[in-house]
Amino acid sequence: MRERERERERARAPRPRSAIASRRSASAAVARRAGSRRRAAAPPWRGGGGGGGSGDSIGCVECLMGVMVTLGMGSCLPGEERGVWARVPAWRRQRRWAAGKRKGATMGVGARVEEELSRVPGRLVGNGESRAASLFTQQGRKGINQDAMIFWERFGSREDTAFCGVFDGHGPFGHLVAGKVRDILPLMLSANIKMERSRSASSKGTTSVCQDEASRGSGESEARVAGEEALETLAKSILTSFRIMDKELSLRRNINSFVSGTTAVTLIKQGEDLLIGNLGDSRAVLGTRDQRNRLTAVQLTVDLKPDLPAELERIKRCKGRVFPFKGEPHVARLWRPNHASPGLAMARAFGDFCLKDCGLISVPEIYYRRITERDEFIVLATDGVWEVLSNREVVKIVASAPNRASAARHIVEAANRAWSLKLPNNMTDDCTAVCLYLNTDNTTTTTTTDSSNPVNNNEIVLLNANGTLSNDVNGNPTEKPSASHSSSRRSE
Repeated sequence: MRERERERERARAPRPRSAIASRRSASAAVARRAGSRRRAAAPPWRGGGGGGGSGDSIGCVECLMGVMVTLGMGSCLPGEERGVWARVPAWRRQRRWAAGKRKGATMGVGARVEEELSRVPGRLVGNGESRAASLFTQQGRKGINQDAMIFWERFGSREDTAFCGVFDGHGPFGHLVAGKVRDILPLMLSANIKMERSRSASSKGTTSVCQDEASRGSGESEARVAGEEALETLAKSILTSFRIMDKELSLRRNINSFVSGTTAVTLIKQGEDLLIGNLGDSRAVLGTRDQRNRLTAVQLTVDLKPDLPAELERIKRCKGRVFPFKGEPHVARLWRPNHASPGLAMARAFGDFCLKDCGLISVPEIYYRRITERDEFIVLATDGVWEVLSNREVVKIVASAPNRASAARHIVEAANRAWSLKLPNNMTDDCTAVCLYLNTDNTTTTTTTDSSNPVNNNEIVLLNANGTLSNDVNGNPTEKPSASHSSSRRSE
C-alpha cells in the first residue's frame, strides 16, 4: 500500500524540466504576452480578427490606410479632416478597433475599406455632382453593372489638382476588379507622385551644386526644362502606379482576375496641365471652341483595340491570336494560342492574366494637353456610350444640358435610348460617364504661350513608355492621337 501511495505522489508531483525546455517555455510565454499587446494596440486599419481578415485583405487595407497615414502622404486626407485618426485618443481608437472586429463578422474588409474611403472629402464614386464634375452610371440589360467611376478634387491635397477616371470591368468578376482599381489606383498614384517629386528634388539639388554660371543658360530654357521635368514626373508616376496595380491584382486571392479584368481611362488635371493614362477601349473626349467659336469634339485618347497595327504586332509576337466572332465581324478579339477563349475586345487591360503571356499588357498610353481658354469640358466614358454615340453627339449633349450637374446623366440616358433603337430585344451594355468642367468659375482667362510649357497649346502629345515626350528629328513633339488611329466606328 505504501509503495502504491508513493507512486501516486510521484505521478502528481511536477516533473523536472531541462534548462532548454524551461527557456523554450519562457520564450513562448513572452511571445504570447507580446502578441496580446500587439493585438490590443493594433490600429483600426489592420482589420483585426474579423471576417475576411486574411493576409491579402490586410495588405489591401494597409494599401489604403498605410498610404494615407503611415507614409504620411497627407494627400488623401486634407489636414483638417485627418482628425478621424490623428486627433482620436488611444483609448477611443482601441474601442473603435474592437467594434470593428465585432462588425467584421457581418462586414468584409472590402466593405470596410469602401466605408473609410467614403469619408474622404471631395471624392465621388456614385451618381452625383460637384462644383467641377458630373457623374452618372446605369446598368445595362446583361447582369450586374461592371462599370466604376471616380472624381477626386483637391487630389494629393493640392487645390489646383483633380483626378477622375472610368473603369469598364469584364469577365465573371469584372465588377470586383473595376471597383478595386477605382479604390486603390488613386492612392498608389498619389503616393508615387509624392515619391517621384521628392526624388526629382533631391537629384536637382545635387546637380545645382555642381552647376556653374556658364552652363545655366537662359531663364526661359530653364523654365522649359522645369516644365518637362514636372510632366515626366507625373507620367512616370502613372506608369509605376499602373504596373503596381496590376501586380496587386495578380497577388489577390479574394478576386479572381485570371479571366476577369477592367479598362481604365484616368485623368489628372493640375493647373492648366492635363495628363491622361489609358488602357483599353474607354475614351476621353474634349469639348473645345474652334476659331469660329463653334463647339467641337477632340478625341484625347485612342481606343486600344487588338487590330491596331502596333497592338497586333505585339500580340502576334507573343503567339496570341486576333479574330472576330462569327456574329460580330467588325469587333476584333484577342484569343489564347490553343484555346477558344476569352475573346477579349481590347489589347490592354488590368487583370486578364490568362492573356498576359499572349500580348495583353497593362502599360498605359499617356497623353498630355495644355488647357486653353477655349477648352470647356472633358467627357470620360466607357464603351457602352461610345458604341452608340459619336464624339460630336456627346459634346452636343453636354452643351445642351440644362445645368452642369445633369450633364453625365443626359449622356447615359441618350446612350440607353440609342441602345434600345439599335438592339431592341437584346442585351445592352452598362453606360458610365464623367464630365469634368475645366472652367469652374464661369470666367475666361486668356492663356498665352508659357515658356515653362513643354509643348504648344492645343497640342495632344503621346508620351513615350518611359514618361518622356515623343519628339521628331527636329525636337518637336509629335504623335497626336486621332480618330483615324482608333478602331472606333464613329469618332465624330
